[in-house]
Amino acid sequence: MTTTMNDSNRKQPWALVLGASSGFGEATALALAASGYSIFGVHLDRKGTLPHVAEIVAAIEKTGQQAVYFNVNAADAEKRAEVVAEIEKRTDGGKSGTVRVLLHSLAFGTLKPFIAATPEESMSQAQMDMTLDVMAHSLVYWTQGIVWKGLMEEGGRIYAMTSAGGHRIFPTYGAVSAAKAALESHIRQLAFELITRGIAANAIEAGVTDTPALRKIPGNGEMIERAIAIHPAKRLTLTGDIARAIVDLSRPGTAWMTGNVIRIDGGEDICG
Repeated sequence: MTTTMNDSNRKQPWALVLGASSGFGEATALALAASGYSIFGVHLDRKGTLPHVAEIVAAIEKTGQQAVYFNVNAADAEKRAEVVAEIEKRTDGGKSGTVRVLLHSLAFGTLKPFIAATPEESMSQAQMDMTLDVMAHSLVYWTQGIVWKGLMEEGGRIYAMTSAGGHRIFPTYGAVSAAKAALESHIRQLAFELITRGIAANAIEAGVTDTPALRKIPGNGEMIERAIAIHPAKRLTLTGDIARAIVDLSRPGTAWMTGNVIRIDGGEDICG
């Protein structure tokens, strides 16, 4: 039987958030839960940060929604298959629930120059491959798993977090910059291939945001100072700015907006 939009609307909407325990992923999971979405969260945390994950889960459940979190490596093919299988089980194969939103917000890569004083201080092939795989290519593999299983239907939305680093140069940011550029390319290809299924795919370019991922970038203090200095509003982008925008972009009526890099930065990128 063909699934219609009306059928889909009667199902419990879920969001699958990759990188759900901090930064943009955390904020978006909470905002979507407050808007009626249950949350599948994929994260990779050690013992010290697991209490915060429990706090996020509790906050989601307080909204009356379900929170199913998986502490796994999102780039591991076997773990990805296990998570997709659990999503299939929880949604009764897409009969009782549907993944309405997929957010790729994975920030795990190597921050090294390509050519430093020694080979040991320079980017290796393994480090380059890992960065691209986690921060870009994994988007394609997660989308394949969800779509092939019929877990995302007409009305679905796919978002991938990119940054100005995809077209600008920062010291030690080369591999991540390449990953962001590849991520934007993957979004364009997915948009092209999924429009006939009624699924939209867009990249979200956030302004400089004070997140745990930013704090790992050498020179992050200078990046923050520069962003504030050039910004007409004299403030950084907040994770809540991104979360609220994704909630709004996921409402009915925006399916024809696809294949874009959408800047949510208060005008930061055009200023500098």
